[in-house]
Amino acid sequence: MSEAVRHSPARVVVIGGSMAGMLAAAAVKDQVGSVEIIESHDLPGGPEPRVGVPQAVHIHLLQSGGVDALEELLPGVIDQLAASGAHRIPVTTNMIIYSPEGWYRRWQRATHRLMTASRDLTDHVIREQVLKEPHVSVRTRSRAIGLLGDGRRVTGVRVRTSGEGEREAGGGRESEVRADLVIDASGRASRMPQWLAELGIGGLAEDRVDSGLVYASRMYRAPVPTRGWPVVSVNADPRLPGPASAGGILPIEGDRWHVSLMGAPGGQPTRDADAFEPFARTLRHPIIADLLERAEPLTDVSITHSTANRRHYYERLRAWPEGLVALGDSVAAFNPMYGQGLSVIAQGALALRELARGGLVPGLSRRAQRAIARPVEAAWALTVGQDIHFSTTTGKNPRFADRLLQRYVNRLSLTATGSFRTATALTDVLTLQAPPTSLVRPGVLLSALVGPLRPQLEGPQFTPEELRLLDGVRGRS
Repeated sequence: MSEAVRHSPARVVVIGGSMAGMLAAAAVKDQVGSVEIIESHDLPGGPEPRVGVPQAVHIHLLQSGGVDALEELLPGVIDQLAASGAHRIPVTTNMIIYSPEGWYRRWQRATHRLMTASRDLTDHVIREQVLKEPHVSVRTRSRAIGLLGDGRRVTGVRVRTSGEGEREAGGGRESEVRADLVIDASGRASRMPQWLAELGIGGLAEDRVDSGLVYASRMYRAPVPTRGWPVVSVNADPRLPGPASAGGILPIEGDRWHVSLMGAPGGQPTRDADAFEPFARTLRHPIIADLLERAEPLTDVSITHSTANRRHYYERLRAWPEGLVALGDSVAAFNPMYGQGLSVIAQGALALRELARGGLVPGLSRRAQRAIARPVEAAWALTVGQDIHFSTTTGKNPRFADRLLQRYVNRLSLTATGSFRTATALTDVLTLQAPPTSLVRPGVLLSALVGPLRPQLEGPQFTPEELRLLDGVRGRS
């Protein structure tokens, strides 16, 4: 099909050159004449840090649901990620997970897959795929400062573009950029609520649930080849006394381990490099500390306090203007401990693409906002459903129904340590390939009633080859 037939002359403006912004562009690029991304900073030319993404220093992964959505949006991108050094992780075959109910088995029949890589590499590969399209462009050093139009229809954005000196001084020149569709993908710093209020649209509901967890992360040179090496995770248990803590090691490109440790108020990690590994030893099991003893630190420790779950319920508003869509962290941001964020963005972008196939027709924006809310709702139920049970959490308290549901989830998790069927059902939900309601199907209920079919593991389940590699490595002197 020729470009002239494939593209209508419609023009789309995307606010933000983040992962959400690039995937928003990917969602609409085949249905419109041009896509312009408005980005505050310069974009790197390779897999390098991007200004304005402080969370990039912490571990990231793509859940199965996100992997599938990404491949639908950008065919071939998963293979390109793998060729660039990202790791395909079969679930749970290459995962060593210590849940509150015990060690999960490494079932040899992989039912799902994760992708692990540095955020810089993932951003670069996706950015390269999206920007190779000649009708997709980026306006850098530019900031959207308001919407054009009214409460019935948004017709573009007001943009301030700055040079180096002007940007630092807060100056620059303003212009109007007209568009048939504006997509806000500006992240946690989104000004969408204020912009809607300026258009006369009020009544926006917002939730914020904060466990108070602090993240500390660091890169290590792995002591073993990381291709085929498992993900390692020690999960927090909200039932234990004292501040909750957790940690994880992801194998990434360049034979590196990306390590993140988390702690709640009263037991939070710090930037002190000398305290990083001792903190890892305070987790529910010392496996992460034991592995880090054999590895070489490559970076300082980076800290973030931005782990609150925050959500805007745009899909519930009684009025919503034509020509406007919000996507990604602009809609909802999640506690990164559960690894849902990137996958929710990809699924939301895919939902937008499916609706946009019919063109930018009346009613598209409202339907898209509601479709984007569906993967958000699934991830919100998972993350908030866990976070509300930490004693340090603010914003929402568990009710009787929440406690009852948590007891059932705990029973499922216990069963999953020794039941392949239950482990698969639980993983379907955790990787965003099935809704949480699937956990109350008759077969899953029955398996939870029966309980684990195999005895619990007494410790982490390394393969003989992994043990051989570890035995051949001496700890750092």
